[in-house]
Order: sequence, then C-alpha cells, then structure tokens
Amino acid sequence: MFMLGSEALAAAVLAISLAHSQALVPRDWVNFGILAVGATVHIQLTQRQEERRRNRKKTVLIDLTAVWTFSAAMILPVPLILFVIFVVRLQHWFIARRPAHNFIFSSITHGLAGVLAHLTYTSLGPHFSGSGWSDFLYEFGTIALTGAIYEAIQIVYVGGALALGMSSEPTVRNVLGSPADNMLEAITIGLGAVTAILLATVPPMVAVMAVVTVVFNRLAELDQLQNDVRTDPKTGILNMRGWSESAERALERTARSGDQLALLMVDLDHFKWINDTFGHPAGDDVLRTVAQTLDEVTRPSDLVGRFGGEEFLILLPDIDEEATWEAAERIRIAIAKLHIVTTDKRGDPATIADRTTSIGVARHPRHGDTLERLLHSADAAVYLAKENGRDQVCFAPDTPGGLTPPAAP
Repeated sequence: MFMLGSEALAAAVLAISLAHSQALVPRDWVNFGILAVGATVHIQLTQRQEERRRNRKKTVLIDLTAVWTFSAAMILPVPLILFVIFVVRLQHWFIARRPAHNFIFSSITHGLAGVLAHLTYTSLGPHFSGSGWSDFLYEFGTIALTGAIYEAIQIVYVGGALALGMSSEPTVRNVLGSPADNMLEAITIGLGAVTAILLATVPPMVAVMAVVTVVFNRLAELDQLQNDVRTDPKTGILNMRGWSESAERALERTARSGDQLALLMVDLDHFKWINDTFGHPAGDDVLRTVAQTLDEVTRPSDLVGRFGGEEFLILLPDIDEEATWEAAERIRIAIAKLHIVTTDKRGDPATIADRTTSIGVARHPRHGDTLERLLHSADAAVYLAKENGRDQVCFAPDTPGGLTPPAAP
C-alpha cells in the first residue's frame, strides 16, 4: 500500500508539473544532450564497479548518477528532467536486472525528487544575477536547500520502502545509511551543482565532469572494498580484524591519557538451540538483530564487533566501573526484550523472543594492560556468568576463582 500510494501521489505531482511546464527552446535540447551523453559515458565506463558495489551493499545504496540528474533538475525544464532520469534509470535497469516494479518505483521517486528540486530552485531565482558576497551566499544557500529537498524526497520514499521490506526491526542506519553514505550523497549532489554551473557557463567543461565522476565512482568502490575487509558480512558490524585494529588504537590512547576503559564480551545463551530448532537462517537473523541492537544501545564512541559464533565484543572508552555495569545491564535487558521475526526450517513465519545473554566484563588496567589480556579476562568472566546460571553480568575475577562485581547502583 505504501508503494502504491506513494507512486500515485508522485505521478499526480509529475502530471501537474508537466502540464504547467515552460516551452522548450533549442538550448534546452543541447543541454539535455550533453547531460544524457555524460550520464551514459559515466554509467557504461563504471558498469562492472557498480554491479559489484550493488551486490555488496546491504542497506540504502547511494546513486552516484545524481551528478547528472541533480544537474538536470537545476538547469532543464520539467519534461527534459524526466527524460534524463529515464535515460539513467533505464541503463541502470539493464545493468542491475531488478524486477520491473522496482524500476518503476525508483524512476518515479527520482522523477519526483528532480521535479520538486527544480521547482524549489527556479522559484528562488533569478540566479547568478550579481557578483557580490551576498549574491554568492544566497546562491550557495539556494543550491544547498535544493539539494536537501532532492535528497529528502528519496529518503522518504526509498527509506520507507526499505523499512517496510525488512524482516527485522528497521534501524536508522539500515534505512538512512551510514554517515559515510550520507557524506557520499552530499558530495555527489555538490558535483551535480558544479556540473549545472559549468553547463550554464562553459558547456565544454562538462566533459571534465564525466572523467571526475568515473574516478569518483572507482574511489567509492575502493572505499567499500577497504570497509569490507573490516566488516563482518553476516551482521554488518566490525569483524575481529577491524575491531582489533580499532581497539588497539583506543587502548594506546587510554594508556597515554590515563583514562578508564572497559571491555564487554556478550555471549548469547543456548544459541545452538536456535539453530537446531529454527534452522541456521533464523540463527543468522538473530545475530543480525542483536548486532543492530548493540549498535543502538551503545554510545557513538563505543566499539562494537563480532568475536565469532554467537559472541560479540564492545570496547567502552572513558567509563567508570558503575557506568560499565549499567551499560552491560542495559545491553542484557535490551536483548531480552527482542522479538525477532524470522522463519523456521519449513519456511513458516516464526518469532524468537526472551533470549538471554551472559556478559563478561574486564577493565583496564585492573584485569589486563593489553588487549589480549583483557580478552582473556572477559572470556573468564563469561565462563563465570554461565556457571552461575547465565542471563547475568559478571566482572572478571581479580584472583583465580574469585568474582568481583561492583556494588549494585
């Protein structure tokens, strides 16, 4: 219903905009041709990189061809904006081979974003009519507002569709993308604005932007490849390699500054029972949901990673003992409250809930002055938590066989 309703609304807006569009002049067709050729060169030269990037991406995908579609929204009349978007989306469809309804929905979404951005930009004109600082700042603000509207429309439509299509509870990161994704989107829109300015002033220079976009696309893929090396493919959080590298740096900073630091090892109780009862795909859904939950209930400065199997690691910098205990309890309670929608071995809908965790805590330097010793101490604390009945937080022992939890706050 969301997709049908949003498509109907977008189609109505596009129809009204087309009906009131200005007449086309020869210069409009020249600009259209330049943008269409530039977009085609970009898409065809980066086809293989884009296929790999799309296959690796698990959340919202930033469309790098916004360089051309946003430029069209700034400088072309409505009919030619839609024509440029159609040229771009049609080529993407042949590359990605997504279902036809996905192609229609994404095309309408991009069309609506382009038209509303165009209406915003033209309504705030005339543009480049002065040469003073106030004129420059006004133009910069207008372009920034136009870009924000262009991106906001796609966030509402594409993000809404992603949220409704997720089997588990959607998160802000899944729907809106990471900060790096949004920075990439902002840079792409900025390049689109530069392309529009060049097209209006020095059209031959748009050829340079075609080269820039190809290089930019390959740099985006390189960044994704580097990120893949550090990311656990099953959960989307840091793998042991990526987590260890970042944790070592955090530990070095703590040693220099004298601040406090804690390490949590989170072990899902009776995880084998989930795999045996519901199947391994359901177990994977549990791991993904737990990883998302850990990312949500921890601080931005905390370091979340997957240790392996059903174990996760969280490094908490600059935290005292009482706050460490509270953070661990918050994690334990948050996981216990999860209701994970998945499927069983027969493919029937199933819900996994009331899962418990055993959490081991090690503090620096009390339980170890190196990452290896902290990991060993946290693992010993997990073992104690399981021996004591599971579903609890235990601090690492100061002496063999001893248990030293802080006083309950």
